[in-house]
Amino acid sequence: MGLDGDRYANGTGHWACDGKVSRDLTLIEAEVIGKVWRQLGEQLEVGIFRRNLVTRAVRLNELVGKRFGIREVVVEGTSLCEPCVHLERVVGRPIIRKLVHQGGLRANILSMGEIRTGDLL
Repeated sequence: MGLDGDRYANGTGHWACDGKVSRDLTLIEAEVIGKVWRQLGEQLEVGIFRRNLVTRAVRLNELVGKRFGIREVVVEGTSLCEPCVHLERVVGRPIIRKLVHQGGLRANILSMGEIRTGDLL
């Protein structure tokens, strides 16, 4: 189902009708966001990257196909969250090439629970 209040859990996300990939939870590395900021020469709002969680010091690409926990919530990495033209339109900047293979991780949520700012993976 996804995160309470998230556009995909509510069925209102841009790709909500496309059931081919999981959209329960999306994550992106803070280090990748910083790299994009440096490449663009400007600091964008973190939320503009349209991911649910921002991690620090976690290599998300290595979590594809693996189960892991965020507090008491168990999730499973399903695929890389590659950037798309829709994201670039929303951001209004040329970021697709900057995010290829580092746009984040999609994950299925396997158990109920609460995730809070500062929780460890």
